[in-house]
Amino acid sequence: MGHVRPSRRWSLAVAVVVAAVALAVAVRGPADDAVSGDRVPQDRPGPVLLVPGYGGGTQELGVLAATLRAAGREVVLVSTGGAAADLREQAAAVGRAADEQLSAGAPSVDVIGYSSGGVVSRIWAAELGGAGVARRIVTLGSPHHGTDVARLGAALAPGACPEACRQLVPGSELLADLEETLPGPLWTAVWTAQDTVVTPPESGRLDGAVNVRAQDVCSDAEIGHGQLPTDPLVVGLVVLAIGVEPLDEVPDAALCDELRATGRSPAG
Repeated sequence: MGHVRPSRRWSLAVAVVVAAVALAVAVRGPADDAVSGDRVPQDRPGPVLLVPGYGGGTQELGVLAATLRAAGREVVLVSTGGAAADLREQAAAVGRAADEQLSAGAPSVDVIGYSSGGVVSRIWAAELGGAGVARRIVTLGSPHHGTDVARLGAALAPGACPEACRQLVPGSELLADLEETLPGPLWTAVWTAQDTVVTPPESGRLDGAVNVRAQDVCSDAEIGHGQLPTDPLVVGLVVLAIGVEPLDEVPDAALCDELRATGRSPAG
């Protein structure tokens, strides 16, 4: 090999560094852009994806869907499969529903996840690129940090606690590895102090979200876990959270009656 002048060695070194940086940007670029927070226009609401809770039934979301449609929003009920379905498989169903809307020209999607559907929505956002296409994500009574009900089920009746149930045990591998929130969407977590399915109820809180305990808005609210998708206050909070203006703090208690009026089903 011939002698390489110092200036030539320097030029080669610079070229290698530049190429490495360019490669890193090329590889990293889409992921960074997906969570930058400015990819999705906040003033152009797209369709709303409603993600059901444990069991995958969408009937419980009917009141919420009707109210959102009456407010002028396009609503898609996402079928995520039965109770035994792995939560990551359910997240893939959310991804397919979102892709269908985006392919049809939607600028983004808003996602409402009820109960375990909130955890499913987080998996989609964190692992399947959802944070880059979601405008708002709202969770309703979701066991973000697990629930003691699943812990008891796994311990006392393991045969009746399938994969999705085991994934909702506090400290499970899935929950431990899952990021709370990612930049990009605006996050809201609504929960009720009277939840006896997600226990403790504070498991419905989510770091990085606007956390709204229903009783902090309406002190007389009596809302169980199963009532979350139908209660007028909660439905009103959802309408507010996915509105044109961002929800950046817990609504004042003075708005209690107004939110309940907003959340009443059009059918009465």
